[in-house]
Amino acid sequence: MQLLRSGPSPFVRKVLVTLHETDQYDDVEHVNVASTPLEPDSKLIAANPVGKIPALVRSDGPTIYDSRVICRFLDARAKGGLYPENRIWDTLTLEATADGILDAAVLMVYETRFRPEDMVMMPWVEGQWGKVSRALDALNTRWMSHLNGRLDMGHIAVGCALGYLDLRHPVRSWRTGRDGLADWFESFSKRDSMVATDPASL
Repeated sequence: MQLLRSGPSPFVRKVLVTLHETDQYDDVEHVNVASTPLEPDSKLIAANPVGKIPALVRSDGPTIYDSRVICRFLDARAKGGLYPENRIWDTLTLEATADGILDAAVLMVYETRFRPEDMVMMPWVEGQWGKVSRALDALNTRWMSHLNGRLDMGHIAVGCALGYLDLRHPVRSWRTGRDGLADWFESFSKRDSMVATDPASL
């Protein structure tokens, strides 16, 4: 299998953490592609017509893409238990909440990185941060009992989302007023899989 990846993508990080947690990291050839929304890599487009990373190229089946699909495939392959049936809907909803944070946070970066300065729409940027902020509040008030429980994909997705906020939006100070979530992330960040995939070291 080949994992097509690029830079410190938080969606790629989800897959990398999953590979570490399920002891499959060395089963995958890691292939870096140079891709942006404006200039997608030709190899990536051949694997994923949408042109997004990550994409997992398999020898025994079609390429699969979207981090949620890849993580679920890898967990099933390893029988890792990261999508437990007894709380599957909670796990999937938590993962979707974290991915929603990432979608909005990445779009904020794209707005200032790929648009000319005079075309950047700051109210739109703030609207994206509003999504992030509401989701963080929900994590801090509704999801702490789940996050303090047994590891599943929800934990991994949230950990990667919070790490991305630290990387790309540190001035937003997401920890303010969210002590429970901040304490959880401080502990979760020390897991071997999180340390090994720290975007600051990529």
